[in-house]
Amino acid sequence: MPPRAYLGFPSGISGAELAERAVIQAEKFDARLGVPAEATALEVENAGYGVALGDGGRISARTVVLATGARYKSLDVPGLERFEGCGVYYAATEVEALQCVHMPVAVVGGGNSAGQAALYLAERAKRVRLLVRGGDLGKSMSRYLIDQIERSPGIEVHLRTEVRELVGDETLEAVVVEDGRTGERRVHEARNLFIFIGADPCVGWLADQVELDGKGFIRTGDDALPLETSLPGVFAVGDVRSGSIKRVASAVGEGAMAVRLVHERLSG
Repeated sequence: MPPRAYLGFPSGISGAELAERAVIQAEKFDARLGVPAEATALEVENAGYGVALGDGGRISARTVVLATGARYKSLDVPGLERFEGCGVYYAATEVEALQCVHMPVAVVGGGNSAGQAALYLAERAKRVRLLVRGGDLGKSMSRYLIDQIERSPGIEVHLRTEVRELVGDETLEAVVVEDGRTGERRVHEARNLFIFIGADPCVGWLADQVELDGKGFIRTGDDALPLETSLPGVFAVGDVRSGSIKRVASAVGEGAMAVRLVHERLSG
């Protein structure tokens, strides 16, 4: 799903293309990249920290920047996992969009990600139904997205609506939704279902080394430098950080801030 509000890309840019450009730029600054490499533990060492890797390797550093992001949440609907990858998706990229040409689809969520996905899919799908549990899009979606959705003839917005059942044999055929006000259930044809209802931070590998908030996101800035965690010299940026805006532009900005803060910590 291309971010449409990222400065400098008025038509949007895919995550893959953005990441590829970032790699090229990082290499120009002689950054060392390890891909793929899975971090499995963060440990305190005498002179700093050690990051254990899934392949048995280890990286030692005086400072660490955590930018592990978050994983998308799913729906508590019976049999949903049976359709994952063949009708149920958590991203709306070009790959998924190609499967929606002239097909009815449903998007679940009331935030910016759901709104962006609905608009993107409406360019190819027969019909897009945006299913929102809440009663007001303005509570969690940007005004510019709401305006575009309201002007789009291919998008139907269903407020106070939740998915209760999925219909289909080998592939998804329809969704059964429930009206939160009346309890009435209806069947909507949908060959693809896209879920955008939030995310869980990727912090399990940290083993309580840093302080988290009530939702599991990393706390920063408490009696420390901005973006610094409860461990001196360990910073958190982007979606994994407590209180972050959860937007790609702000995540990039926090990453740039972290570089400046790392120099401040090292010189302190």
